[in-house]
Amino acid sequence: MVSVGTIVWLSSELMFFAGLFAMYFTIRQVRPDLWSEHTPTLNVPFATANTIVLVISSVWCQLGVYKAEHGQAARTGSLLNVSGWGMREWYVLTYIFGSLFIAGQVYEYAQLVHDGITLSSDGYGSVFYLTTGFHGMHVTGGLIAFLLIIGRTFTTRHYSHAQATGAVVTSYYWHFVDVVWIALFATIYLLK
Repeated sequence: MVSVGTIVWLSSELMFFAGLFAMYFTIRQVRPDLWSEHTPTLNVPFATANTIVLVISSVWCQLGVYKAEHGQAARTGSLLNVSGWGMREWYVLTYIFGSLFIAGQVYEYAQLVHDGITLSSDGYGSVFYLTTGFHGMHVTGGLIAFLLIIGRTFTTRHYSHAQATGAVVTSYYWHFVDVVWIALFATIYLLK
């Protein structure tokens, strides 16, 4: 039931982001001059690297899911023995990469504000910050979920199927925000 509920909830989140995409394309259609003016200020190589960080975090997340489904909550052996890592270690690595992605977005926002593109500067700034900002809030929510799932591994003696389900549905959410970001990245940074 938890998995089904998560999928239904993610469907509603998909509609939310569809609205943001509709807003983006509508304003872009009405004011193409803003895109001609502001798109060159975007740091596409940096955004590409930041996107790769988020995509790699999904790989780490899926490795954690694999370990959770096999009942291995924590590592067996040395921290340097990656093959013995459990769900906790893979989710900590996912958390670190997700945090790096958010830090990258904050850095990019600072650069854009320095270049005069703000939330209230014009339509371009508004849709850029709204779409990427809401996505960033969703990533932050995922990071909080990872902390809760990781924390649960310290409070239990036996890693049960119910706890593994929590790890799995957290991965659904994480993969969802990853796919949404890929669509946003392609729309904002690559679509000319």
